[in-house]
Amino acid sequence: MKMLLILATLAAAPVMMGAAPFAGEPDQRRADQQSAFQARRTGGLSLREIEGRVIPTMRGAQYLGSDYDSGSAIYTLKFLRDGTVIWVDVDGRTGQIVGRTGR
Repeated sequence: MKMLLILATLAAAPVMMGAAPFAGEPDQRRADQQSAFQARRTGGLSLREIEGRVIPTMRGAQYLGSDYDSGSAIYTLKFLRDGTVIWVDVDGRTGQIVGRTGR
């Protein structure tokens, strides 16, 4: 019972302090999805096309997912290899790899 009370208090803390948890995140995701859709309609590559190009080059790495930045039209693909996280930035218009962190 005490544990339940503690968990409920922790969950409510951001709201009580005036900040909703993950404020704006769903709206930003929706905006990024809409931007990706619009880019695709105007000749940009889909996430599936980009994944199809990049994932095969990442031998020995586990693909964890992606993110899209609508401001720059950059997809960031996230991988894990030997305990190291690797981010690969890909231009959503051309499919060119424009940045990479990790090995």
